[in-house]
Amino acid sequence: MIQVKTFTSVLKALHAMQEIHDLDKQVNQFIQENNIKDVMSVSDTCTEGEGSTIGIIRVITYETA
Repeated sequence: MIQVKTFTSVLKALHAMQEIHDLDKQVNQFIQENNIKDVMSVSDTCTEGEGSTIGIIRVITYETA
């Protein structure tokens, strides 16, 4: 069965790279804990407020047995 999981992270000024690394860790932990073997796609998009990037949304599509 094909599944979709969405992750979000708030991006703070001067901390964006650390927050992206933390998001990577969160996604990798989800994949490992759920024993996912086949990730079909990963997509990132930014959210914006008042002209500045304020967050990131990461969506993964994967297949379960």
